[in-house]
Amino acid sequence: MPALIAVLAVFAASACTTAIPGKPVSQGAVVSRDDPGGTGGVDPSFVENTDGGEIDRLAATVITDVRSYWTQQFPDAFGKEYEDLKGGYYSVDTADAGSKAPPCTKDAIDVEGNAFYCPTADSIAWDRAALLPVLRDRFGEAAVMLVLAHEMGHAVQNRTGAGATERKADPRKFPTILIEAMADCYAGAFVRWVADGKAEHLSIAKDRLDTALESLISFRDPVGTDQTDRGAHGDAFDRVSAFQDGYEQGIKLCSGMTVDNRTFTLTDFTTADDQARGGNVTFDQVVGSITPSLEEYFGAEVARVGKQWTKPALHTTQDTADCDAKKQGPVAYCRSANAVEFDAGAELRGIHADIGDYATGTLLTSRYAMAALAAVGKPLEGPDAQTSVMCLSGAFTGSLFSATKVYLSPGDLDEAVQVSLDYDYAARDVTGAAPSAGFDRVRAFREGFTKGAQQCGLA
Repeated sequence: MPALIAVLAVFAASACTTAIPGKPVSQGAVVSRDDPGGTGGVDPSFVENTDGGEIDRLAATVITDVRSYWTQQFPDAFGKEYEDLKGGYYSVDTADAGSKAPPCTKDAIDVEGNAFYCPTADSIAWDRAALLPVLRDRFGEAAVMLVLAHEMGHAVQNRTGAGATERKADPRKFPTILIEAMADCYAGAFVRWVADGKAEHLSIAKDRLDTALESLISFRDPVGTDQTDRGAHGDAFDRVSAFQDGYEQGIKLCSGMTVDNRTFTLTDFTTADDQARGGNVTFDQVVGSITPSLEEYFGAEVARVGKQWTKPALHTTQDTADCDAKKQGPVAYCRSANAVEFDAGAELRGIHADIGDYATGTLLTSRYAMAALAAVGKPLEGPDAQTSVMCLSGAFTGSLFSATKVYLSPGDLDEAVQVSLDYDYAARDVTGAAPSAGFDRVRAFREGFTKGAQQCGLA
């Protein structure tokens, strides 16, 4: 398959995913402590078929630190020593027709655009020509780190009772989407270890974690993918959730994931109407379609804490500069007038076109969340306000997944995650300040989505 399409199969030998356009991010999210310039790294001679080049040095550096991580952490987590892969590690030059094929494949070209764990051979292979360099150039080195850590996560599953044998015996207990979420979670736990400065060779600053999340969002499953599908990995919300859970809560949570304690929005909330909807409403339809639900939802939440809700006036304008909080972005809450000003100019239309209708909806929702904070007398400035508006935006979004008269599709939820990661507008307080890391903005949104508005500081 063509390289740029095959890249989408990054986390499994037979993944089936759809690309979501996104802007490139800067490189350098991961660096070698031994070579801060990024041109060296670990000697890749232990890798089969390596050319000893820059890409395999990066891969070998990641693999070396991931092996160290599991050697240290595995005994405490699972009560036994970690055993390294018996089948080894394989680099494949898919641009060379004569390149040696790794285990689980017939020809080198079968690996094009892929990185995968082969359970029968207990080995990991990657495409050094059309996968890792493309990931590095588009998303930075963090994407390479996450990909290989994810595949090592599958090796861990094979050692802990969630491997291929167990899945074959009881596929309902181990649907593909659960197995992939666990691997994303294990990758998150490893990245946290690196971020905490415990890795020998790698380092990553927390404010560069957004590059890892970008790769998860861009390589997500299409809406409607069955959770037992061999290539099912989850939508953007599912994948980001698993990664963040591993990053924040560690291996124990990852290993304890089951079909009974894990909700997957891609499969659990998809309806037969999702494809029929055509995915998006037009930009000009967004305001009218969402504001009645916003008014109803936030009115009820304000009343729940014993306060009076007065719905904000809605002004559609070409310039939010008339608002008394000029730095909030294309949708702003004006506290002096209790009004939401919606700038229908080029920037917001561009976001709508690039990401989707619920990107616009999320920005509008966040300003109604600000109105709700004002109604209950909460501060509209500072970190607590910034976290609360993101959390309340997630809570409102979550309410639409259980409503009978209005619903969103998992694709809409992905758009909310994407706009929250790429832009800080939804998290801005009335002065225009917001958390700098998309990782933190998405985390607050998830908190509201999964636990409801009572977690968001209205009371």
